[in-house]
Amino acid sequence: MKLTFWGAAQQVTGSMHLLEVGHYKILIDCGLDYEKETYQEDNQQFPFDPASINLVILTHAHIDHSGNLPTLVRLGFDGQVLCTPPTADLTSILLFDSVELFLRKQSRKPRTKRGNFSGPKPLYLHKHVMDTIDRFVTIAFHKPFKITGDISLTFIPVGHLLGAAAAVLTINDDGEEKKIAFSGDIGREHYPVLVKPEPIPEVDYFVCEATYGGRYHTKDQTLEERLVKEIEEACIKTPGRLIIPAFSIGRTQSLVFALNQIFTKKLLPPIQIFVDSPMAIHATDVYRKHHNLVNQEAKDFYKTMGDEFEFEHLAYVQTMKESKDVSNYFDPCIIISSAGMLEGGRIQDHLYYNIQNYYCTILFIGYCAKGTLGYKLLSGAPIVRIKDREMMVYATIRQTDLLSGHGDHDDLMRTVKQTGQPKKVFLVHGEDKSLKSLSAALQEDGFEVVAPERGEVFEI
Repeated sequence: MKLTFWGAAQQVTGSMHLLEVGHYKILIDCGLDYEKETYQEDNQQFPFDPASINLVILTHAHIDHSGNLPTLVRLGFDGQVLCTPPTADLTSILLFDSVELFLRKQSRKPRTKRGNFSGPKPLYLHKHVMDTIDRFVTIAFHKPFKITGDISLTFIPVGHLLGAAAAVLTINDDGEEKKIAFSGDIGREHYPVLVKPEPIPEVDYFVCEATYGGRYHTKDQTLEERLVKEIEEACIKTPGRLIIPAFSIGRTQSLVFALNQIFTKKLLPPIQIFVDSPMAIHATDVYRKHHNLVNQEAKDFYKTMGDEFEFEHLAYVQTMKESKDVSNYFDPCIIISSAGMLEGGRIQDHLYYNIQNYYCTILFIGYCAKGTLGYKLLSGAPIVRIKDREMMVYATIRQTDLLSGHGDHDDLMRTVKQTGQPKKVFLVHGEDKSLKSLSAALQEDGFEVVAPERGEVFEI
């Protein structure tokens, strides 16, 4: 049995791991690597023949785990993609949105003499997304699924996103049973809407994300307290606007529920809230569809107060005209818009009109990969480029980790320890500092740990 790390190896994005059991090849996740400005070109090439892959297992819908699936299909993969039902629904939304983003980037460049767009060619088109969706086969949590006579798969809920799962594979390798688990992205306890991560059973090998290795989430303040403080400062003490970049899928739903609780308790006077993301509207419908998979707090709220994602003074923005009207709304307000790292979506319009506004606060609530506009703002860049224009940053830039969907160092340590004493723990999906911190802590506790390089192969 052979395991090769082709993505999220000593970096965060582009999750992609290849497990070979004899001649049977399983790809675990197939995400976009977008840590370089040339990511579209870089993601065109796979380090293996896509047609040789027999099966893909998708841990969750986020684009750094799912976003290159249509390219894999376009280049010859014709097998199944196994995932949970919410992951199938949410991934479909994200992949169609990716096509629109590719097309917009292509059209921004001047046309050639022949009238063609000169921007980067899309990685894939709508047809390839539809072909990919046709390959989805959904599996419920905790239901063992027989892949072959020698391989079975079980999905374990890990929070992080609706439908997010750790993939646990039980394999008969020449008469010897081996278990290997892939964590996907590990969530947090007490997170709005989402269930807490369940323990992963004891395994022989464990591939674990390390995004927050060596880092700890804020413990001395609740999410409710922090949001109330930010809203008071941005919208009440000073009559300005609070812009919250949030991923349309996952983060927006948790944020809206948290705001619903705040205003239901009357902790703040009414303030207009705009959710400016058509994709968030579709994703919220998926959350309603799979309401049986939200946490007990959200279920209880629904029973007593109604829909967690609807309340007075909350408006979902559909059309571009409505979005422009939001830009012209001059009363204090909260604008929630995608994408979380500011690399696309309507958030760029809101930034364009507000980045030089002294009465605007931009509150980041999630991770921003290196090279992204969000990362540059969080790094204190005094000038940023938005819509091909260099702009001074006058808005207040704030950040909180209380809505981060990733478990912190303690959560990751607990997750690894629950797997027993694996023969080897592979750390992926983390920056160098995080990988080293988590690796050192695990080794101190007696685990054999390695942070693979891209393309590194292990016989297991």
